[in-house]
Amino acid sequence: MGDMAMHYIWWIVALLLIGGEVLMPGYFMLWIGIAAAAMGIVMFALPDLGPLAQAVLFALFTFVSCFVYWKFVRPRLARVPSGNERLNRRGEQLIGQRFTLCDAIINGRGKARVGDGMWLVTGPDLPVGATVEVTGIDGTILRVKAVEVG
Repeated sequence: MGDMAMHYIWWIVALLLIGGEVLMPGYFMLWIGIAAAAMGIVMFALPDLGPLAQAVLFALFTFVSCFVYWKFVRPRLARVPSGNERLNRRGEQLIGQRFTLCDAIINGRGKARVGDGMWLVTGPDLPVGATVEVTGIDGTILRVKAVEVG
């Protein structure tokens, strides 16, 4: 491949790095891929740039792109609430919701129907069929209080 097509090689490297980011996310390869894409643009504009100059410029672009990510993008991503803070903590998602007891709460322990399953609950003694509201969670046991249905 002649020197005139060197920019294509950089763009292929960029695509491979960015594709690698899709397969193994972590933001690292993405920014190096962006640096490789920038090198493709440089090589399109300056096709006679020598290998040493390319290597130095690529290293510089990589440093700058990673610095931009680390200094500006990463802090913003950390501040953006995803709304999924409790995604893997299902019990916490149940706080404030109401359910029906399928096993009476006796001596502080019972079971409530949650969706198509049952959860252990702790709270005041209540009969089967009573409506309870989840006030908290202890591991996999829901803390509940009685709710007057009226």
